[in-house]
Amino acid sequence: MKQARPLTIVNARLVTPGGLPEGALRCADGIILALGRDVAPQEGDEIVDARGKLLAPGLVDLGVFAVDKPAFHFGGITRAGLMPDQSPVLDLPSRVGFIAKSGKPDLWVHPLAAATCGLEGRELAELALMQEAGAKGIATGRRWIADSGVMLRLLQYAAMLGLVVVTHAEDGALTGEASATAGEIATRLGLPAAPAEAEALAIARDIALAELVGARLHIRQVTTARGFDLVRSAKARGLPVTCGITPAHFMLSDLATADFRTFTRLSPPLRCEADRQAALTAIGDGTVDVIASGHDPRGPEDKRLPFADAAPGMAGAETLLAMVLGLVRDEVIDTARAFDLIARNPARLLGVPAGELAAGLEADIALIDSEAPWIIDRRKMEATADNTPFDRQGAQGRVLGLWKGGVSLAR
Repeated sequence: MKQARPLTIVNARLVTPGGLPEGALRCADGIILALGRDVAPQEGDEIVDARGKLLAPGLVDLGVFAVDKPAFHFGGITRAGLMPDQSPVLDLPSRVGFIAKSGKPDLWVHPLAAATCGLEGRELAELALMQEAGAKGIATGRRWIADSGVMLRLLQYAAMLGLVVVTHAEDGALTGEASATAGEIATRLGLPAAPAEAEALAIARDIALAELVGARLHIRQVTTARGFDLVRSAKARGLPVTCGITPAHFMLSDLATADFRTFTRLSPPLRCEADRQAALTAIGDGTVDVIASGHDPRGPEDKRLPFADAAPGMAGAETLLAMVLGLVRDEVIDTARAFDLIARNPARLLGVPAGELAAGLEADIALIDSEAPWIIDRRKMEATADNTPFDRQGAQGRVLGLWKGGVSLAR
């Protein structure tokens, strides 16, 4: 799907790393040509009037578990970094190559290669061959690699290939089959629980090994105050360590599990209120690099079970933008920083020419009404499953138009 003719979007508030200047953006052949106050349409251009709304880069969602195009398009997502936890696991070049083409023509899918065969944490997969097949990073999947020797070899291999390693930060020996964070709420509910320190132990080990070999390490979800402190310390030492979080972990605490509603059964589990506040601080001070949806649609067969037996996961693609814009309204971050978190930074981690409105980059563009109110209603969701923890919650921020490579995506 190629752009048929040049496109100029006028009267927009352009979301750039430096602020929100008013102006226009022009693109052709799938590439942004120019943007700013002095940009004007030329003869033969398709012209779209933004009417003063935000014109932003298409969102880059790093670490989704399913390709769910309708949900992604609703949420303004034009690129998705797919986790290797698929059926079958993305641990062979042929599987990676197939997935890399699976989103075309209306979505970029960037597969993350399985770090180990079968994601079992024992034998390294053929990482170089999977990189050649289209892998944009390496991931440990939903589990932490317990064997430090295997993890060290993985980081050494990744450093040679120039690939980021995306890790899950929970010491599995401590978490076991836990479904909640140890504390007052889990005790009252009688849920199997694990200490929050399981996260800090995993992060500390992985950072130490990454520092030893100079590898790029991205901790997909950091959710505790101790975890954020470890990442801050690593950044202060100049290490190439980054971290992410999902909206559930900065919007909700373990109090949300009090009614045993399995849509709040997540991995990592929801934390205490002090950790939630620490997450907001980390987002505000720059410790957090990426906010991702954690999109993991789960049907009734996985969620209509006792809380401890339900599968963890949330359908997050449709609510990601609105939740992050909520941080802007609450003055935790500004708009430019918001799109760094959901577009520019994840694009850089994946090494793709997108995530920012800049000349020469891919014309993946979202037109957004940041003030549009709506009610999140699981019964009306575009996703393949409705397991959102934000059901019936009010939100603001809707995508009005979406372009991939300069081509409009019908919504």
